[in-house]
Amino acid sequence: MTAVEAVKAAVQRLAFGSPTTFENLTLIHVIAPDERDPDYLTLDEGLAGGHVRITEVDEHESVPELKIVNSGHAAVFLLDGEELLGARQNRVVNLSMLIPGHQTTVIPVSCVESGRWHHVSRQFVSVPRTQFAEGRAAKMRQVTRSMQAAGTRVSDQTAVWSLIAEKSARLGAVSDTSAMSAMYERADRPIEEFVQAFPPIDRQVGALFAINGRPAGFECFDTPGTWCKLSSKLLRSYALDALDRRPHKKDDALAVDGTSCIANIVESEGTAFPATGEGEDVRLGGDKMAGAALVARGRVIHLSAFPQL
Repeated sequence: MTAVEAVKAAVQRLAFGSPTTFENLTLIHVIAPDERDPDYLTLDEGLAGGHVRITEVDEHESVPELKIVNSGHAAVFLLDGEELLGARQNRVVNLSMLIPGHQTTVIPVSCVESGRWHHVSRQFVSVPRTQFAEGRAAKMRQVTRSMQAAGTRVSDQTAVWSLIAEKSARLGAVSDTSAMSAMYERADRPIEEFVQAFPPIDRQVGALFAINGRPAGFECFDTPGTWCKLSSKLLRSYALDALDRRPHKKDDALAVDGTSCIANIVESEGTAFPATGEGEDVRLGGDKMAGAALVARGRVIHLSAFPQL
């Protein structure tokens, strides 16, 4: 079975729970047919254990790249869009990756703080959020085009900054360095209300999200344990978009369901590339959705999909 076939087969085994809504954000639980324990660490676990260090590449720092040193035995999972604070400027991870133990790897990233280029620390730290979902979707499409055209994994950095500036202006988040983090800090209390409204349930491995009744994104991991550890980061990203799009009145109908989401993924065209780290990076595209998946160790570690604009 190819990596693309593995993604399509995996999503057809998923089940969906009933929709849950808080304010203008709706979540449909994605349930796995069975359970397994993760055989890797999250980035937060690797950093907390002292096994992982993330720094600028070298003294000639490069904006679209960072260096991760994994000195531990276990592989470390980096989630697409995870934000890294410190060094010369804050970055987000360009795609999901599984970094093997005892390995140094250069990883693709995007800058989310356009007004700073000086050290505040030598190493990066992780924070409990990812790039907002709208930005992750745009970056995913940019990285896919880069992979298809040149075999690289770079984003359109100007477009990344532009989206941050536009959203920051709408949300009234002022930052001396034009940092994405300012939006999350300003909206911290309402964002946490969204997070508390959607606790993980038994055997949950992901979620289908809708904002104002419109599809916003699909996230799925290989284990319930990974969802439990990383769901709050993703929830904060969708919550920020929900706050940005808060309507004067709610839409009455929910225009999203699990069956159509899975059908769009299965019907999409897929291409597999060697991953950064372990496995293969699958990029999905079609008239209705765009997605990306990390396939490694014989399974789909993470899949994200967003509606086409």
